[in-house]
Amino acid sequence: MDRKQVAAWIAAYEHAWRTPGTQMLATLFTAQASYQQGPYREPVVGLPAIARMWEAERDGPGEVFQMTSEVVAVEGDTAVARLEVRYGDPVDQEYRDLWIMRFAEDGRCGSFEEWPFWPAQPTTTGT
Repeated sequence: MDRKQVAAWIAAYEHAWRTPGTQMLATLFTAQASYQQGPYREPVVGLPAIARMWEAERDGPGEVFQMTSEVVAVEGDTAVARLEVRYGDPVDQEYRDLWIMRFAEDGRCGSFEEWPFWPAQPTTTGT
């Protein structure tokens, strides 16, 4: 993978999020891909499970949001990107997110891990 390919994959991910249904997921993820929604969350494994999670997490393909991304690093089959997503108009929810992606030979993602952060999220346990 290179930066251009990773940026294209991220754009395809956003396009799929904005598209009805989950058919496009097979172009993004391998059949047995793992999708981890946070560093301590259990991964969702396999396309059918990712599709169920995908539909449960979004308000629908018409969900209003703006997304920007920057590919931070690419090393072999592994890439890291920083994203910012703002939901609503006016914005009522926002995240900054790090994505760690490991890609298969065919350019689909076999392992996806995100580290979402939002305004006022504590950075320590407070203890």
